[in-house]
Parts: sequence; structure tokens; C-alpha cells
Amino acid sequence: MGMDFSTLRTLISRYCAGEENWVDSRTVYIGHKEPPPGTEAFIQQRFPDNRIVSSKYTFWNFIPKNMFEQFRRVANFYFLIIFLVQLIIDTPTSPVTSGLPLFFVITVTAIKQGYEDWLRHKADNAVNKCPVHVVQHGKVIRKQSRKLRVGDVVFVKEDETFPCDLILLSSSRDDGTCYVTTASLDGESSHKTYYAVQDTKAYRTEKEVDSIHATIECEQPQPDLYKFVGRINIYMDSDPVARPLGSENLLLRGATLKNTEYIYAVAIYTGMETKMALNYQSKCQKRSAVEKSMNAYLVVYLCILISKAIINTALKYMWQADPNRDEPWYNQRTESERQRHIVIRAFTDFLAFMVLFNYIIPVSMYVTVEMQKFLGSYFIVWDDEMLDEELGERAVVNTSDLNEELGQVEYVFTDKTGTLTENNMEFIECCVDGHVYVPNIICNGQVMTGAGGMDMIDSSPGPDAREREELFFRALCLCHTVQVKEEETVDGIKQGIHQGKSTSFYISSSPDEVALVEGMKGLGFTYLRLKDSHMEILNREDEVERFELLEVLTFDSVRRRMSVIVRDSRGERYLFCKGADSAIFPRVISGKVEQVRARVEHNAVEGLRTLCVAYRPLSPEQYQEVCHQLSGAKLALQDRDKRLAEAYDQIEKDLILLGATAVEDRLQEKAADTIESLHKAGIKVWVLTGDKMETAAATCYASKLFHRNTQILELTTKRTEEQSLHDVLFDLSRTVLRQHGTMTRDNFSSLSGDCTDFGLIIDGATLSAVMRPDQEDSNSGNYKEIFLEICRNCSAVLCCRMAPLQKAQIVKLIKASKEHPITLAIGDGANDVSMILEAHVGIGIMGKEGRQAVRNSDYAIPKFKHLKKMLLVHGHYYYIRISELVQYFFYKNVCFIFPQFLYQFFCGFSQQPLYDTAYLTLYNISFTSLPILLYSLIEQHINMDILKKDPTLYRDIAKNSLLQWSTFIYWTVLGVYDAIVMFFGAYFLFDNTTFTSNGQLMTTNTQMMFGNWTFGTLVFTVLVFTVTLKLALDTHYWTWINHFVIWGSLIFFVVFSLLWGGIIWPFLNYQRMYYVFMQMLSSGPAWLSIILLITASLLPDVVKKVIWRALWPTTTERIQSADKLYKGQLSEFTPLASLHASSKTGNYRRGSGNQGNAQNPRRSEPLNTKVMFTRWQRTQDYCTFTPLLRFTDGSRYPRRGHAYSGAGPETAV
Repeated sequence: MGMDFSTLRTLISRYCAGEENWVDSRTVYIGHKEPPPGTEAFIQQRFPDNRIVSSKYTFWNFIPKNMFEQFRRVANFYFLIIFLVQLIIDTPTSPVTSGLPLFFVITVTAIKQGYEDWLRHKADNAVNKCPVHVVQHGKVIRKQSRKLRVGDVVFVKEDETFPCDLILLSSSRDDGTCYVTTASLDGESSHKTYYAVQDTKAYRTEKEVDSIHATIECEQPQPDLYKFVGRINIYMDSDPVARPLGSENLLLRGATLKNTEYIYAVAIYTGMETKMALNYQSKCQKRSAVEKSMNAYLVVYLCILISKAIINTALKYMWQADPNRDEPWYNQRTESERQRHIVIRAFTDFLAFMVLFNYIIPVSMYVTVEMQKFLGSYFIVWDDEMLDEELGERAVVNTSDLNEELGQVEYVFTDKTGTLTENNMEFIECCVDGHVYVPNIICNGQVMTGAGGMDMIDSSPGPDAREREELFFRALCLCHTVQVKEEETVDGIKQGIHQGKSTSFYISSSPDEVALVEGMKGLGFTYLRLKDSHMEILNREDEVERFELLEVLTFDSVRRRMSVIVRDSRGERYLFCKGADSAIFPRVISGKVEQVRARVEHNAVEGLRTLCVAYRPLSPEQYQEVCHQLSGAKLALQDRDKRLAEAYDQIEKDLILLGATAVEDRLQEKAADTIESLHKAGIKVWVLTGDKMETAAATCYASKLFHRNTQILELTTKRTEEQSLHDVLFDLSRTVLRQHGTMTRDNFSSLSGDCTDFGLIIDGATLSAVMRPDQEDSNSGNYKEIFLEICRNCSAVLCCRMAPLQKAQIVKLIKASKEHPITLAIGDGANDVSMILEAHVGIGIMGKEGRQAVRNSDYAIPKFKHLKKMLLVHGHYYYIRISELVQYFFYKNVCFIFPQFLYQFFCGFSQQPLYDTAYLTLYNISFTSLPILLYSLIEQHINMDILKKDPTLYRDIAKNSLLQWSTFIYWTVLGVYDAIVMFFGAYFLFDNTTFTSNGQLMTTNTQMMFGNWTFGTLVFTVLVFTVTLKLALDTHYWTWINHFVIWGSLIFFVVFSLLWGGIIWPFLNYQRMYYVFMQMLSSGPAWLSIILLITASLLPDVVKKVIWRALWPTTTERIQSADKLYKGQLSEFTPLASLHASSKTGNYRRGSGNQGNAQNPRRSEPLNTKVMFTRWQRTQDYCTFTPLLRFTDGSRYPRRGHAYSGAGPETAV
């Protein structure tokens, strides 16, 4: 009985939700066939189906879930409370005034999110319903992908994508291999080889595969793409046979079958348990600096609102303390309400005042911002300059929430390979025993040009030189995982290996390997194919050599090398090994190490990627020992990777060095120009790469990240071996601080020419030591802070030998520093995904390493050069537009609600509204919303060409300068001033009133009917015209759309007011606005007063701008003035140096607290003796012309000593 309970407990634990993870392995029945009786009993587990779900909502939970998420936002929740208060208590305004804008915002947001989720559902359905072929009862049948189950045997054809994670049983190839691209998973677009189970690879028909009787034991699903441990038990006639399964047998969902006609495989992980699904990283919600500023302003205005309500409540009860003053009759309070406790009455009045003044919080601002971001993102997508014709790809916007953040970037973290470089490898040279060989020029025993100056190279080859040379060439033709693709046609041209002999080309998981094999072809040794476990080579004499491939010791990033064991036609066995110099040299026991090392270092300095090649002959006894070590490690279910690593370590030793290779990865087009522009814009660029230091440093010099006068500081393992990390850090710190001791930290970002330009190089091992949380030496201090201080003083930083996780750690470290700078990460491969997700803005490059980075990024661009326009133009515009939008919204709501506050002093604090309900409701929705939305979409304060040509303008908007508290206070004070002018201007207009003969109140000075609604309508009319014209004055870029929307909004307001007050509407219980607007406009003085009040409201802001532009113009304002003076032709022919303000003018950021700073990093210094004029979009030439504006000494004519030079696309000014 106890046994039964034990079995029951096991079943419950395995089947109950949440308990399956407790089981550390799973057993899969191939073809759902039970194991034969007498074998170990297996309890069949429950597995999910193959359905992929990336959507957020369902039809049933959309409304409650979406409402919950929307009301988590402070502004929405606040307006919901206000709306409920209006429903519950007697408030001065209708619930419609709060409910309608809130309903509008919630509805628009819900529609947007629902549409986006519908697209996700649509994409999921397309994937889940795609047909797959499954073997059942000896036949291939079709079924939908979502109906696939664990244990099903799947039939996949060439170029089809694997529907789930599969174990390869057999393939159309005789050797049981298949070739796969995993670009959608790990970003690697090259082909990888996978192997079928040895005992099942001969089963090639449906009936044969259906006859397989086996079970698979493997680990439970986990996200590591490169790790898999399992075992297959095959039940033959005799005892069951167990074979090991590893990652080389596992075909992952999302990968594509290539160069193989078909395969049969069994499903082991399905649906959301596949490795691809487990790698779906839930992106954390990134919030821009502008959104944080908006929330801070919102809190300030909420405090102002509460203060207003408290003040009015207190003043109301002070007013009513006089026995002669009671609650106004028109509030219609009942006796029971009058007799309530004073605390309850005061609290009710406080809530009523809150409702009355709540429009100071702009709920519609959020929906306007959402629309601006969503619609504005299309300008990036539509930009033809960011279209790559070669790839046929445009820029992609994956999230529009961070558009304005592109204008605030302070740090750019970039990958090297495939981002700065093309990831298009070309074989340059190889060095064998000190002799250099170049493709197509056979240099047997001759030293090539460029190596002649190296004294350690022995130019007289020994008697065995030719033999070692050919052994080196054979090693490179054999030590790889390259496959040969037969009869491939590209653009109608067949790609061939050996002219007249074959129509094939090479494919591999590494572009370096293809370059090396093609390089060997140029040196006379051609790799032909791998057939029946035999590799075939065509030598110089056009003879085919066959080598039996015995073992492949695959490459991994820890060992940084790979090896093959082969047997030649004479029966001799060799181990050929190639890898990084740091992985090969310590394992070498003979060979010309110093000569080869010198050549490797020389090539690394030139920016070439280097690999070393070595070999080891194996005796039969040694080979048997190798086989024993490998088979023992491969069969282990526990710690298989660790045991394999130990076995590889034992095998790859006592090597004989043959030589080294050099491969070039070319710099991307305009990469250097882009980095130089980012530097001028005040952005610090860091390169994070896995390459060796010398290669990466050479790329940094080529891309102008480092200049020849840059002082390089090294924080590397080599240096920390000579000194302690503590001493190295403090030495570097003293070096940089000695130079910058008198400068503020903000000056460091200016990359001033007055100080030494520092560049830092750090490697992964040293970074790990710096990032270690607990230092062994208690007196060592905080290494992170010292490291950050050094980095802040460097214009550029190179991090080499970086693991993907370390890239993210670097970004996180900078994000968390005291300044909290805005960071951007850009990369093209799966190894860049972690830093792309970590940075404030992540950009993926559509390179040759797949689409993993693109899918996980916020934005995707075809080439690195497009980053320049994305930041300097689009980012600049987005930030300018949205900062104006935010400030303007708060300004117009202060103008709107402050007269309501003042009105309470003249109506006994009775909560009487100043404006009609229709005006309260439509002010933010209709009358003033479209002009600012359009402004925030198409405004261009400076011509686009100028922004591209003068990157220093980017500094004008750095550090959220347009949303500083000083600017916010200015806009708020301006709103209060305008509100006072509107209210008291209208008040004094109605100051003298008399009764007419029929009892109506009329103003003596305007002969106009007087009433509270007439007064409110006059104030509201001035308000709408003032805030709309204020925006018109701020607009620099006028189009017909601006005119249509701005003047159309004003006409709509007038027409609406005429209709609203001119018709008796049957659905209204009372119509207090009847004939009010027409009556007001029938008075001539009212027209005059409206014009005067609008002028008085706008005048101070206009005067202030004129004075500031005349006395303290910013660089931006100088260029605006020049552009107007020369009618938009500034970008054609411009003396930009003369437009930049001198240091004497102080800081352009007025009110930011740095006005006295003479050495302002955000100003460009004028040149004293030479002015560089830029003639854009012209060929380079020298010309003479009269300067358009002025020279740096203020004169309008050239004097002796000035040089004029036309320039190319960009000239330093």
C-alpha cells in the first residue's frame, strides 16, 4: 500500500502545475512508442503543445487588463478620482468636463495598444498555423505547427525552418550530417554542421524511420543555446544501446535547413519550452529623460493645485465668518447640507475646488505625446538617406517611446566586428617559419615586401622548408568546419572553386574560416569536399589528397582554438590546431616561435585579425588514449562540458608551431566620419569588442576614435601582472587628473583642444577585477569609482576581450554613475543583445550576423554611418519638438485655469466656474490641441543640412537643457502673467456698469450687455487667441499645413462659439450661453480690447527674445538669423566658424546656473588666424570669395593671414 502512495505522490508531483521543474530530466518516446517490457519503467510526463504566444492580451482579458495598466499611470488615476468626485458630490462643473477628456485618452491609448497586440496575435497565428510534415504509421502527413507534440517524428526539407527543438535522426546525406543557419537565434548567418545519431542515420524512408524503437533522456528546457545534454536508448533485437546526445545533435526552432535535401528528426522541446522561446527577453520599460521631467512637472502642478484648493477653502470660511455673508443662493444648498459638521463641509468644498482647478493638470498632454511619438517615428522609416540600396533595407523603429532620447545621448557603446567593420574577411598573408606568403604570389623561401625590415626573419629556408610549408597549407585546408555548396547561382553567375573542375563555393559558421580556405586556394591548395568522413584536397600538382576525419575538437570562446584529428593515406595521424596566439603559444614546445610572434604582433598593429597554426603527430597509442578520453567525456550526462574541456586540454598540448595567418576585416563606409562627428557633438564613443587588443586598437586609429596625438592609457592584464591593480589605477588617475586638475567635470565632455587627449584601453580580465564587489585589500578603496574617474577624463575608451555579459556590465556601470548620462548601445550580433537591452537606447545593425540584435533593439539601421543622421538630425528635432510640446502644454493650462482662481476672489469663493462647460471640455481636446501636435511633428528650427554639417549644434540641447527647472519656471511665470493680463484686462473693461430701463446690466464704457458668462467668454476668447499665436511666434518652419491648422483652429473656435450660442439645442436642460458670443462681438470696444489684451500678453515674451538674441545669442540663434538673412541658402555656402559664439559671451543656456563659465563646453571657440569655410555638396577646391557674415575679428572683409579653403563633406571649424 505504501508503494501505491509513493507512486501517487510521484505522479502528483510530476503532473501538478509548478512541480514539473522539480524533475531534472525528461523522457521522450520517439513516435510515441512505449519501451519494451522489462526495461526501466518511465512515467510519461505532460508536455505543452507547440503554440507560441507573444501577445499580451486575449479577447476576454483585454478590457480589465488594459484598464488596470492604464490607471497605474498617475495622471490617469488622478483624473479618474476627480471624475468620481464629480459624480459623488455636488461640484461646480459637470462630470462630463473631466470624464470626456479622460475617456478620450483611455480610448485612444487602448486602441493603439489593442492594435499592436492584434498584430502580435496575427504574427503568432501565422507561425502556429503554418504546415509541418510529421511521420505517422509509415506515412508523411501534414498538420499545423501548433498541433505538434513532443515525440513526433518531423520531416523537414531544404530551406524550411525547424518548427520546434529537434534531435536529428537521419538526413539525405550519406554521412548523416546536415547544414543549418541559426541567424535568427544567435545572429550567425553562416552554416553550421549538425550530426545524426550514429545508429539511426541509415534510416532514410518514412517506413524505416517509423520502425525506430527508442527513448530519449535529456535535461529539462533551459535557455542556453549552446548547451544540451542527453542520451538516446535504442532498443534493438539484443540489449538496448545507449548513445550520447549533445548540442551537435540538437536542431533549434527558428534555424533553417541548408545544403541538405531533407532530414528526419524527433521533437523534444515544443512551444514556449523551446530554447528560442526561453530566450525571449522581456524588455524592461525604458523611460526617456523627457518623460521623467514631465512626471516631475506634474508633481509640481499637483502641489500648486492642492495649494489653490486649500487657499480657496480657507478664504471661503473666512469670508463666511461674517454673519451677513452666507452660502450664495445659486449654489442651492439644502438645510441638511448647511447643518453638516464644519470638517465635512470644508472637505467637500476642498474637493469641489480641486475639481474646479483640476484642468491645470493636462491629461490630454499624454495622448498628444503618444500620438507625436507614434507619428513622428515614421520620419525615420521614410528617410531615403537611411535606405541601404545594397541590402534593400530601411531604418526600423521598434519602439517610438524613446525618439527624443536620440537627442540626449552622451555615451555611445559600439561593437567592432560587423558594426565599425564590414565583417567581410579577406585573406592578406600567412607566415610559415618566418617566411611570408601572399595569395597568388608563391613565395617559396622568399620574404615579401614589408617583412624585409624584420631582422629576426630567417630568409634562407632550411632543407625541410618546403615540407613544412605544405604541411601548413594542408593544416589550414583540413582544420575547419567549412562546407562546400554545390552549384550555387548568384545573380545568374555560378560561384566556382576551381575553374573548370567544380561549380561550388564555401560556406562556414565563421567568415574567417572561409577567408583562410580561399586564401589557401590562392596559394595552390584547394579544399574540395567532405565525403564519407574523408576530406579531399587538390594540391599544386592537381592531385587529389584524401584524409580521413577522425575527430573534431570544436571551437569555443573559452579555449579560443579548434582542432581536428586526421589520418592520411599512409596511415599517419595528425592533430592540427588553430587559434588565437594567446591560446596556441603556451602549448607550443618547438618551432620558430619568436619569428612568428613578431609577425603576429606586426599584423595586429596593422589592424589584421591573426590566428596561429600548430600540429602534433599522434602515435597509435596516443590516438587510442585520445579516443578513450573523448568517449568517456561525451557519454557523461553530468558535467559533460567540463569533462570535455578537460579532455581537450589534455589532447591539445606539446604542439609544434607551423606559422600564423592574417585576415583583414575592412572598416565600414564613412565609419570614421561618423565617429568624428559624434566626437564633435560632445558624445563619448566606447568600443566594446571580443577582439585582441592590438587588432582593436588599430581599428580605433583607422576609425578616428584614437588620433595620433592621443595619449593611450593601458589597464590590461599585462600591466597588472607587473604592478598591482591598485597601483595601476592610482597611477592612471594621477596622470589624467594632473592634466585636468583645474577643469570641471563638465569640461571633459568638450574634448577641448587645450588639454591632452587621453584614450583608455582595458581588457575583460582586468574589468572583472575592477568590477569585483569585495576587494581583498581593505585599503584599496573603491576601484569602480577610480575607474569611472579615469574614464570620464578620456575622450575615447576601448574595451577588448569582452564577453557579452561584460558589455552589459560596462553600460550599466556608466548608467549608474553620478552624472546618470544617457547611453546608446549599437551592435549587429547576438553577443550585443545584452548591452542593447541595458542601454537607454539600443540600436541594431542589419549586418551579416543575423537579426537577433535588430529584433531586440529599439531602432535598427542598415549601416553604422546612418547613426550620424539618426542622432544629429532626427534626435535633435525630436527633442526640440517634444520639449516645446511639454512646456507649451503646461503654459496653456496655467493661462487657462489661473483666471478661474482669480475669479473666486470676486464671487465669494462660491466655486462658480468662469467658463462654460463646453469650453472647459473642448479647450484641450479641440481648440488648442492640433496646432501643437503639428508643431511637434514638423518643426525644424534649423535647416537639416546645417545640423548634419555642424555636429557641435548637438551640444546646445545636451543634458535635457530645454527642460531645465529654470525654463519650466519661465514658462509658468509667463502663463501666470498672461492669465493676469487676460482676467484684469477684461475686469477693468467691465468696471463701470449701469442698469438699463428693462433691468439689464450694461457697461457704460462699451455699451455691452454684462453678465458672468459674457465676462468668461471674453477671457476665454483672448486666451485661445493668445496661446495659439504664441505657438505661431515660436514656429520657425512654416508650411501650408501650419497655416491651415493654426488659423483653422481659431476659425473653428469662432464658428463653434457662434453655433453653440446661436442655436437652441433641444438636448440641453439650460442654455446659459445663448446669444452671449454674438452679443460680445457686436460691441466695437470689445473687439479693440481683445486685440489689446492679446498684444499685451504676447509682448513681454517677444521683447525678451529680441533682447536676448541681440545681446546673448546662442549658436543656434546665430545660425537661425544667418539662415533668414541668406534666405535658406546657408547650408550651401557657409562660414560656420563665424557663427559660433566666442567664450566671452558666456553660456548659451540662460538660467542654467553656468552663465559665468568662460570655458563653456557647449560653445565652439573661434579660430584666431584661420577660418575654414565649408562648401558642402561640392567637389574639393580652393576658391576666394567675400565672407557672408563676418570674420572672427569682426571685420566684413578679408585681411592678411586668413586662409580660404573649400572642403569635402565635412571640415573642422
